[in-house]
Amino acid sequence: MSTNVLRTPEGWWVVHDERAVRIETKAAATAELLADREAVREAATSGETGTPVADLAVLSPVTTPCRVVAQMVNYRSHARDSGFTGEIPPTFFRKASSSVSGPQDTVVKPSHVRFLDYEVELGLVMGAPLPVGTVVTETDLPSYVAGLVLTNDVSARDVQLTKGQFYESKSYPSFTPTGPYLALLEPEDFPHLLDLRLRLSVDGSPRQDRTLADMIVRPAQALTLLARFQNLDPGDLLLTGTPGGTALKAPPKPIEKIGALLPPALKWKAFFNSQARNPHYLQEGNVITATISTPDRRIDLGEQRTPVTDAR
Repeated sequence: MSTNVLRTPEGWWVVHDERAVRIETKAAATAELLADREAVREAATSGETGTPVADLAVLSPVTTPCRVVAQMVNYRSHARDSGFTGEIPPTFFRKASSSVSGPQDTVVKPSHVRFLDYEVELGLVMGAPLPVGTVVTETDLPSYVAGLVLTNDVSARDVQLTKGQFYESKSYPSFTPTGPYLALLEPEDFPHLLDLRLRLSVDGSPRQDRTLADMIVRPAQALTLLARFQNLDPGDLLLTGTPGGTALKAPPKPIEKIGALLPPALKWKAFFNSQARNPHYLQEGNVITATISTPDRRIDLGEQRTPVTDAR
């Protein structure tokens, strides 16, 4: 069974239902905690009553600086929403680790951004070095991935689309809410990954709801493809894509064909005029709720509740 770990300003904790037991470790960074699994096991089996989780100020369990890499269009439902047809080449992009924030922190909408979007994603936390050239199979995935986290790949769509700029559009501070739990996996947990269900709602209205069975490139293959050109280290984070249901959707094919005939400035003006009528983009006062878990709660990454506010 997986072991859920929390991080607070005071240190690291193992979660038992609604209570948490302090881990006696000197680890400050996620990578250091992963190297001190014995301390985690001792806390998990201590039998102490612990502290109510509700009393803890929870931080992201992924500490920074670290590498944050993400997969683009990696769920079939998202590919349909985005207007892709046929085979989709695996694509990766980077996010600034300064975008990582806590699971209850406010998402801040920059003043120049009109179209702020959400993307619930499963994050893989590396537990061992992944050198360039590594081939990862399903069997040896546990040798590289230490655990899982719930993430939200918040995106400034107007920046992303007009500039073709993924790095900027997804790297503003607060654009990667992470946690609350780091679920440290045992080898027997990995066969259950496809049962994980990703859900996201805004103000209680469901927006995204899919399992990993909808995923196009699964974790072992994703790490193999990434390792063709990128090495990873313990504590680094790979976001594995989002399912359908985001605010951004491709226009109908006839409209898309007409738009292709327009000069770029007119095309984007027309597109964003139509997007301005879409009520699903995030606005000040919204609250995003996200969860990832298996139906039997064998793996449960907890719940994020992140309010949205405009930059002041």
